[in-house]
Amino acid sequence: MYLAPIFEKHIHDWPSHLDYLTTFWENSLFHTGRYKGNPLQVHEVVDKAENNGLNEQHFGVWLNHWIQTLDDLFLGDNATILKLRARKMATHIHIHLFEARE
Repeated sequence: MYLAPIFEKHIHDWPSHLDYLTTFWENSLFHTGRYKGNPLQVHEVVDKAENNGLNEQHFGVWLNHWIQTLDDLFLGDNATILKLRARKMATHIHIHLFEARE
């Protein structure tokens, strides 16, 4: 199960996307109020473009990469909080996508 083909198809400006993700996670951890987006809507658009092909395996692979990256780079309570929020978010988005399918 590879995420790269999906990301490559839908993300056209990686530096901007990484800045956007950084703002999202910064807001998630520190409540900066800087993030202005709708992750559910964005993932719904991608799922539809992928013929409703996003599934629990995609979210599991992403979550494993996320947790490994945090474990490699960070220690402490904030890293734990980000891991827990990512698990919750992955589950929530996956359920939302399933419910949004027609």
